[in-house]
This record gives sequence, C-alpha cells and structure tokens, in this order.
Amino acid sequence: MLRFLTAGESHGPGLIAIVEGLPAGLTVEPDAIDHDLARRQVGYGRGGRMAIERDHAEILSGVIGHRTTGAPVTLRIENRDWTNWREHWLNDDLPSLTVPRPGHADYAGMVKYGLDDARPVLERASARETAARVAVGALARRLLAEHAIAVGSYVVEIGSAIAEVPELPLHELWRRAESSDVRCPDMSAADRMRSTIDSARQAGDSLGGVFVIGATGLPVGLGSHVQWDRRIDARLAGAVMSIQAIKGMEIGPAFENARLPGTQVHDAFRFDGEGRIVRPTNRAGGVEGGMTNGEPILIRAAMKPIPTTVTPQHSVDLAQRRPATTQYQRSDVCAVPAAAVVGEAMVAWVLAEALIEKLGGDSLAEMSR
Repeated sequence: MLRFLTAGESHGPGLIAIVEGLPAGLTVEPDAIDHDLARRQVGYGRGGRMAIERDHAEILSGVIGHRTTGAPVTLRIENRDWTNWREHWLNDDLPSLTVPRPGHADYAGMVKYGLDDARPVLERASARETAARVAVGALARRLLAEHAIAVGSYVVEIGSAIAEVPELPLHELWRRAESSDVRCPDMSAADRMRSTIDSARQAGDSLGGVFVIGATGLPVGLGSHVQWDRRIDARLAGAVMSIQAIKGMEIGPAFENARLPGTQVHDAFRFDGEGRIVRPTNRAGGVEGGMTNGEPILIRAAMKPIPTTVTPQHSVDLAQRRPATTQYQRSDVCAVPAAAVVGEAMVAWVLAEALIEKLGGDSLAEMSR
C-alpha cells in the first residue's frame, strides 16, 4: 500500500512529508523534486511569499545513494519565512485572528476545535502545505516514468479570460504551458489572462480559474469496478478536490456530455489496420466503469478566487461579538497556474498508488517483471 502524510504550518519551521510503500530501487534525484517545487512557486499573480521562499526538499530517510530502499521516505522543506516568525512562535505571541475570513477554514475550524483564535487553523489550512504534496508527487512521477506514464497540465481559464486550446498532442500543450507564466498554451489568451490579473490586483480583488490535468501512457485496468472506493475516478476526484480552493472537477467533458444524447457521447471501438483496438474519440476522459481504459486521462478542475483580498469583506469579530471587516493577510491575486502543478502531483500520486496495486512488487525490478 502506498500512502503519505504531511505535517507542518505555514509560518512554522518547515513542512514534513512521509511516504510509505515506494518500491526499492527507484532512482530519486533531489534536483527533480526541487524542479517541481520551483514550478509550483512561479506564475503571474503570485504574492510576496514567493519572493521569500526558495523551496528545497531535504531527503531524511528511505533513500541511499539516490535509490529508494523500501523504507519510508521522509522529506523536509524549510520555511524561510520562519526567521520572521520564530520569536513570535517561541514566545507564544503570534498575531491572533478573531475575525474569520469568508471563504477560509477560519470559522469552521474554530468551531470544530473549540478555539477562540483562528491562527492555529489558518496555519495548517494554508495552501503552503501543498509544497509538501508537490514533493511527494515528484516521487510518484518518477515511479510512473519508469512505466512510460506522464502527467502534465495547462490552464484554460483565469477569471473571464478563456483560452481556445489548439488541437495539439497533450505533450505539446504541456510544453507550451511550461513556457507561459500563466501555464496557458494559447498565447493570445495568456495575454488576456495577465491583463485580467492586473485589473484584479488594481481593484484589490482576486481571481480563480480552470485548469486541465492530463496523463498519458496508462494501461487499461487501473482501479476497479467492484467496490466504490476502488474506482479510479472516485479516487482521482477525492485527490483533486482535496487541494485548497478547488471546488469542482470533471473527467472528460462531463458537463457537456450531460447535455447530449448517448450516441454523441460514448467512445466507439474500432480496429486499426493492424488489428489493434482504437478509439476515435476520448469523451470519457480515459475512465470507464471506474477503471482506466487506455486513453489519456483528462481532468478539468475549477479553482475559486482566493478568499484573501485587499478589499475588506464583511465578517464578525468573535471576541467582541460585533460586526467587523477582514484585515488583509499577505496573499496571491491568482494562484491558478500553481494549483495546476499541485493537481499534477495529486493525480500522479493516485495513479502511482493504483499502479502498485495492479502490478505488486516490493522492488522496481519486481514491478517491472
């Protein structure tokens, strides 16, 4: 069984991730993990925190000589902003927050844990935690690469700016996205996205958007139809929806499919000239009956606008029991490009987990056999 846990707070000393179940013999290059961490940190619309952090994953266990041993892999990512918070943290005089911010975990977390201050909630609920997930996803990506499976992403909407994605292979769309600071393969739309972000920044507001995660090279039969919790679409949905600020997702053009008759939706089977089964379309998004069907997986995810805004929002002061407005906390204007990278990590994780389930093996050599 492949699993991971993360720990750490936004302004604490750092983040920790423990990964259990990776097969022995998998090559792990720290630079490859740091590359994905750097991809998460860039993007037009990011805030001041990204000017402070330069994320690096320190491998503390489970890897010797750049190869996994089968033991749990422990990763640590230092929070460089810790130096600005250390004395407050150690002296227990962190700035309190008694005015819950709409759209955040503040209020629900305070009520759930019986707290009179949202500070402990926001420290853990912060999207800073996704750095640890991206590091974990980089390990999963390495395992998938050993089996010729690739995962990538691109952005299709930011606010009202919508891309017209060209009809190109997924790998080319991913390549174009990597060269764009909004991760959009449509260059004209990317210009509109930047202008939209600039307008939101000037207005003291924030923006959300939509991104697409894809996976290629998948075998038929990851996941299963026999139990609800083994269905690959359910597992992918849970993983993507667990990302902070993600409020919706679809596999394939699911909502468009819902408005069409079945004869225009389902992907027909054909034999090619060499007798192999092919599908002229992929409206199922690579999943049928809770299993991968051999076609590329395509997931669209919707990210809400970041709830922290320069413009105050109506709230209440729970300490003084009176109406109040929110106070601005340092934040991004738009983090959709970064969320796409986090989405890649979570999809890679679920696919790696399902691959190990299907193939078995305690070592990479055994899995390959």
